[in-house]
Parts: sequence; structure tokens; C-alpha cells
Amino acid sequence: MTLTTLVCGRSTSVREAAIWSALQEEFTRNGAHLSTALILEGLADGMSAPESLPPVLEIKRIAPGCFCCIGNLTLRVTLNRLLRKPPQRLYLSIAASSHLQQIRDFLSLPPYDAYLAMTPDLIA
Repeated sequence: MTLTTLVCGRSTSVREAAIWSALQEEFTRNGAHLSTALILEGLADGMSAPESLPPVLEIKRIAPGCFCCIGNLTLRVTLNRLLRKPPQRLYLSIAASSHLQQIRDFLSLPPYDAYLAMTPDLIA
């Protein structure tokens, strides 16, 4: 099962900084990183991961837009491709928290319930 955390916050850079911080805390606690993938909603703002972190397994960017309101198609395609070789850890960064529960519900239904173990949300 892939540990999955939904991340939301006011801007791309704030959400990504929260993810880097969570990865650093995990490294400090465990002494190693789990294989990790990131699905980031929104355009990159030029910030990159701190050099103290090893590179994550995979980073996927999805164009901005509410996953729920567009029928989750983009999210489904990205997740299905990613889960062909599932990471141990997944962070899913979304721009708006207004539909956070609907996204959590969607990821808790088949087929994703067999692959993803949802963890508490990270609000940046």
C-alpha cells in the first residue's frame, strides 16, 4: 500500500515547501526516505527541492483545475500510470481545499482503495 497524503495550501511554493519539510522530518525520524512520488497541481514557480533531500522517485505536474469538477480524469490517468510501479509514499498537492473531502472519498473507492493508504491531510 502506498501511504498517500493530500496537501493543500495557498500557493504552489507553500505546498511544495510543506512537502519538502515533511520529507525532511521523515528522513530525520527514519534515517532513510521511502520511495516517493509527487503529483503536483499547478505550474512550477521556479523553486526546487532543497539539496539536502535525495531526489524523489517521480514528480508529475497536472495543470491547475479542480480534480472533482473535471471528473477526476486527469488525476485518474496520472495515478494509473504512477501505480504501475507504486511508490511507498505519495504526496498529492492540490490548489484548493474546498473539495478535499470529495478527493479523499474518490481515492478511498475501488480501484484505489487497494493501492492507497490515506494518511492525515497536510494543510500548508
